[in-house]
Order: sequence, then C-alpha cells, then structure tokens
Amino acid sequence: MTDKLKDKICEYLATHYYLNLATVSPEGKPMAHTMAYVSKNEIVYLATNKNTRKVQNIMQNPQVAFTVDEDNPDWFDMQALQVEGRAAIVTDENELREVGEIMAAKFPVTADMPPDPDTIMIKIAPEVVYYLDYSIEFGYRVNANF
Repeated sequence: MTDKLKDKICEYLATHYYLNLATVSPEGKPMAHTMAYVSKNEIVYLATNKNTRKVQNIMQNPQVAFTVDEDNPDWFDMQALQVEGRAAIVTDENELREVGEIMAAKFPVTADMPPDPDTIMIKIAPEVVYYLDYSIEFGYRVNANF
C-alpha cells in the first residue's frame, strides 16, 4: 500500500458523515445499519445504544464491513470505500474522551446532548479497504491492506 493511497482513504473518511455498516446476527443473517461516524486516520468510531442489534451482533462476531459513498447519479464520477474490518467496544477513558472531542467537532449538536449511560462507542479497525474512483476509469478499484 502506498502512502498516497492511505492518505486518500483517510481524507475520504474524514470528509464524509455516514456509513452503511454490515454485521451478521447470531443466526447468520446479514444486517445493514446506517450510522453517523467519525474517524481518526483509518480508524472509524460509531456511537450507539448498547442494546442495539448491531452491538449484539458485534459481540458474537467482530468481523464487519461497511461502505462510505457518494449519492451521485453520474456513474462516471462515483467514488466510494468498501471496508472489511474488526469491531470492538471502546473502554479506554482517554480514547473515549479524544473521540468525543472529534465527534463534537464534526457533529456540533452532540456537544449539547445530555450524557446517556446506555451509549457506547464502537471502534472499527480496517483490515482491507477498497478505494473506488470511477472518474479515473469506469470500474477503477484499488485495495489497501492495513
């Protein structure tokens, strides 16, 4: 993986707001979840209620996938990330504080929200990322291993 590709991936993550997270239920059924997120380099963080299906799924199987993409009808300008990675619940207080600051900067409305004891932070570390950019060439896709 080149540093240039890694930088493109990190910049793409930093400049988008929502992802589509795929998890698998204990019964083996795939589920998709639309989530707001923040990132620190290639690491993605999601805040959610600890009682959600996605959390239950991750506790059983931490392997997840997600996409981040454009809502652009022009196929020849499509850009996207397809990510496969490992999810974990963040428990480190320093990391939670740092991610909270990143979240408040990206989503200012969160700074005014009252604390919720049922909210947890999920961290996703990518294992492989596919970067798509059809403006380069229709079907252009290159991958980076992390």
